[in-house]
Amino acid sequence: MKNVNLFIAGVILAIAAACAPSQKQEEETKQLNDIQVIGSHNSYKIGIEPKVMAIIANMDSSAAISLEYDHIPLNEQLELGLRNLELDVFHDPVGGRYSQPKALASLDSAGMAHLPFDEAGKLDQAGLKLFHVQDIDFRSHHLLFKDALNELSNWSYAHPDHHPIIILINAKDDSLPQMTPPLPFTAAALDSIDKEIRSVFAPEKLITPDLVRGDHASLEEAVLKEGWPALETVRGRFLFVLDEKQEKNNRYLSVHPNLEDAVLFINVKEGHPAAGFRIINDPVQHHDYIQDLVSKGYMIRTRADAGTKEARNHDYTRFEKAKSSGAQVISTDYYIPSELFESDFKVAFDGNTYERSRP
Repeated sequence: MKNVNLFIAGVILAIAAACAPSQKQEEETKQLNDIQVIGSHNSYKIGIEPKVMAIIANMDSSAAISLEYDHIPLNEQLELGLRNLELDVFHDPVGGRYSQPKALASLDSAGMAHLPFDEAGKLDQAGLKLFHVQDIDFRSHHLLFKDALNELSNWSYAHPDHHPIIILINAKDDSLPQMTPPLPFTAAALDSIDKEIRSVFAPEKLITPDLVRGDHASLEEAVLKEGWPALETVRGRFLFVLDEKQEKNNRYLSVHPNLEDAVLFINVKEGHPAAGFRIINDPVQHHDYIQDLVSKGYMIRTRADAGTKEARNHDYTRFEKAKSSGAQVISTDYYIPSELFESDFKVAFDGNTYERSRP
């Protein structure tokens, strides 16, 4: 009887093995929206030095607390396994607009020493600039957008089989009291983002709206009917998203109707022909909404933490909701714990990884 039971068990295991898809088959059928990745928020940011932080705290103590985070260099983030980054750009077609941050000028006038800044004169060059807030939060691993793109491209060519890297772009032009007025992102200025990206990345390194749309009438139709590209077919590529609201989206669409010949996807609500990738930052308040959109085929980016709050309170509620929502992209400031204040808060999947199959 024992031998019979062993025989039956062996048959069952053999049938199960034959019927179950292999890992290779699963990889070949997996689409871009079937994975869930962790990435970084304001990925270029270098921490604010204490003397400048004191100036900010004197102006707004809560703002100072929310700005107390930083990041390791972009290529080191990619080496860890992060597959989502966020870059903030400022329009500066002539150059020099942001060369003299007011916080440093204030320290100079008070005779107070500060860390060196932009000794290479990057901010004097024409082109898109890369930092967080003019005059107060201006330190960046790359002050030029194009320099950051080149670092990403070099890393990608050194690791050609990497899974796609999703880059969010904020086109920053909000005027802030007492700060250097930024130049507006007109339609032409928004298109300059495309031009700088294309000057670095060859077409075969990009996942574009045209690629996803294919022969469908709109991006949304393609996403809902056919889905996103197979993951294996888009290895080594980058997907860029304009993280903005309706006014800037419309300006961008005036240059790229129906997102034709566009590099950037845009953040528009379902029902819009250009819908496909959404930014929904609060996975607690919008958990079920995100789940519904994911189930229909949209890609969603959400956040595991914001303003240093979760890290200071060791609160994983938001991260747990982000994971269970199914959002494909989860952004954090704490893929490694902060060294700026005492906390062991860290956002990672089981096994200390930053990518997994979407639940």
